[in-house]
Amino acid sequence: MKFEARVIPSGNATAIALPEDAVTALGGGARPAVAVTINGHTWRTRVARMRGLCMIGISAGNRAAARIAEGENVEVAIELDDLPREVPEPPDLKSALDADSSIRRAFEKLPFGLRQKHVRHLEEAGSAETRDRRLARLVSALHADSA
Repeated sequence: MKFEARVIPSGNATAIALPEDAVTALGGGARPAVAVTINGHTWRTRVARMRGLCMIGISAGNRAAARIAEGENVEVAIELDDLPREVPEPPDLKSALDADSSIRRAFEKLPFGLRQKHVRHLEEAGSAETRDRRLARLVSALHADSA
């Protein structure tokens, strides 16, 4: 389905509001998983309910990739996302997770978007040392969460 929406401020990011009937028409419940496309850029997310509105959050990265800014009116294409919510694990992360089942369980409990963010953070490291530090911090945080 397509509709026009204004990019509005929402917490530390921005969002677009969806009409309630659009969420109902999608199916998938009150907070359906969706694929959102703006200006040819697509990302997977979930409908949020905030301040009585149905919202789709737009991170700084997605705003940049879609070439949009707060205050703009944009054409939005949205569809129900029923694909599995799996995040490909780079080999070093996979090894660290496989080394300790409690850390693996803690990682798998994280929401899809947060798992994606952690993997992206590792992959964006500019050096092997930075990547190793980031991986160690992630493993430490997962270990603390599993305790």
